[in-house]
Amino acid sequence: MSFKKCICGHVWASREAFMSDPNIKLLGYQVDFEVLKEGYFLFNHLVSGCQTTLSIPAGIFFNFYSGPIFAERLVGTKECEGHCLRGDDLQRCPQKCECAFVREVLRIVAEWPKNKSAA
Repeated sequence: MSFKKCICGHVWASREAFMSDPNIKLLGYQVDFEVLKEGYFLFNHLVSGCQTTLSIPAGIFFNFYSGPIFAERLVGTKECEGHCLRGDDLQRCPQKCECAFVREVLRIVAEWPKNKSAA
């Protein structure tokens, strides 16, 4: 059983191995406003000859977050800064919005330590 397989044939045994790979770069988040965990985190596999974009359901990473999850969704209101509407935006959201926790998960994934010896 593996976590993810790229079209180039590279296989990552676990989520942590995938995130630790220095050849993996987080690109952004494709939001699903109906069910947030069904959005996608997008990554590039940066090895020569591949450069594939991989999509992984966002919910797979949600257990990294242990903070508050707000009930109200602010998308489309004057308080909303629009981070979720820009797929390549990895910034935190300072609002008490239902979607804000996904922004925190993105930061955790983006800042995950890379395995330097695998480069």
